[in-house]
Amino acid sequence: MTRQIVSIVGGKDVPATSTYSSGNPARTGEVVATVGLADAAAFAAACRTAKEAQREWAKVPAPVRGRVIASIGRLVEANAEALARLVTEEIGKPYKESLGEVREIVDTCDFFLGEGRRLYGQTVPSEMPDKNLFTFRNPVGVAAVITAGNFPVAVPSWYLVPALLCGNAVVWKPAEYAAASAHAMYRLFAASGLPEGVLNIVFADGKETFEGLDLALTEGTVQKVGFTGSSEVGRKIGELTGRHLQSACLELGGKNPMVVMPDADLALAVEGALFGGFGTAGQRCTSLGTVIVHESVHDEFVERFARAVSNAKIGEPMGDVLAGPLLDEKFAVRYEEFLTWIQPHHEVVTGDTGKISKESPHHEFTGEGGLYYHPVVVDGVRPGDRLFLEETFGPIVGVTTFQTMDEAIELANLPGYGLSSSIYTTDAKNAFRFREGVSAGMVSVNNSTSGAEAHLPFGGNGKSGNGSRQSGMWVLDQFTRWQAMNWDHSGRLQKAQMDVADITPDLDFRLP
Repeated sequence: MTRQIVSIVGGKDVPATSTYSSGNPARTGEVVATVGLADAAAFAAACRTAKEAQREWAKVPAPVRGRVIASIGRLVEANAEALARLVTEEIGKPYKESLGEVREIVDTCDFFLGEGRRLYGQTVPSEMPDKNLFTFRNPVGVAAVITAGNFPVAVPSWYLVPALLCGNAVVWKPAEYAAASAHAMYRLFAASGLPEGVLNIVFADGKETFEGLDLALTEGTVQKVGFTGSSEVGRKIGELTGRHLQSACLELGGKNPMVVMPDADLALAVEGALFGGFGTAGQRCTSLGTVIVHESVHDEFVERFARAVSNAKIGEPMGDVLAGPLLDEKFAVRYEEFLTWIQPHHEVVTGDTGKISKESPHHEFTGEGGLYYHPVVVDGVRPGDRLFLEETFGPIVGVTTFQTMDEAIELANLPGYGLSSSIYTTDAKNAFRFREGVSAGMVSVNNSTSGAEAHLPFGGNGKSGNGSRQSGMWVLDQFTRWQAMNWDHSGRLQKAQMDVADITPDLDFRLP
């Protein structure tokens, strides 16, 4: 039975102006949900509703808000399998990974429930007597959160949970092609006892969302924008918020490098490259982009990697597979364009490319009815190639070589992204030299480029973001504003930098 879902603002359904069909990418003829889309005016109205609700929510003591977050975690945990199955049905993510994604919501709630008792300010010493200085964290107000669909529930939780904990209200716009998963997650959050209007979910296309956000920023009903998506759209969001003297929290794409040193455990490196490059069919912002392998171990690594990729199981995502289908038809079309970037000087070492079919099966799997594509490893990639420089969202990984560590670091930084990175080595000196030189916000040593933990900062630099971070205590700076307070109980006006006691030293003193 096809689900019928619409936006929910202030606890009430919002009439749709158009509809969108969210389908199952493993069986493209199957509709998961019919989604009623809102327009720009409805998005802006949701932000006004959130502004009204936020005033009272901010008055709720932070430890009490922490208990609401605890309830969300328990509700998600109790519904983990049902939510994971829906994620797999709607975006084709292997069920085991979907369970892990849902677990990340629980982990995020477990971390932040305690932050309700740790939204610390400071008591700061004054330079004058009978005067006390304090700092406080205040909620920013209303956060407009716009998320992608490749992680339809985990990544949104990185925004929603800390934003709500800090006393903000939220208007959440998820990806249309993952609308059913987002709607289910919203219902779990709402069941925690959140007051109506504190969390709102709006389904809209990109154009209406952007126009609605522009209107809300102009009206002053949004004080923070969180965006996860492409670097191209992230620039537009950054420009829009900048015009309103705001800084967006941007988590964008990646061209994530893996460096394989001569002393690396090659079996471990291949395992990391396989999961990093082809887990979730290469559709993570942290997916492996290019393996930068030392020339002395290049041939052996490529032979092992190609064999592992060729033997990897691709198939029905409810099964025990490395990867299922691509997320949606639009991503399949874009991925086929990436395949045209393969040039004569490249060598595809994994066999067939393109869509899996009866004419081009992956082992016995024909991919019938789904958006399944062959995993591809391209050797001989050069620094000037589009395959080296640009993000390729899908199951394709490039391989190039280096001679020195300086060259490896230069190659790792060359595309201009800075999200995730990895190095395989048994020498601590290599690991720390790479960490110092690479521009990525996240570095893994002897681990893949993918795999974030809920209590570490997540985010990138350059084309991957504006330096903002999600997850852990660091995200609190995105959803709170520091307020300074001075309390003078001297009974007179004391002027900073002027009415300060001066103790004069004898700077001419010398020991005999």
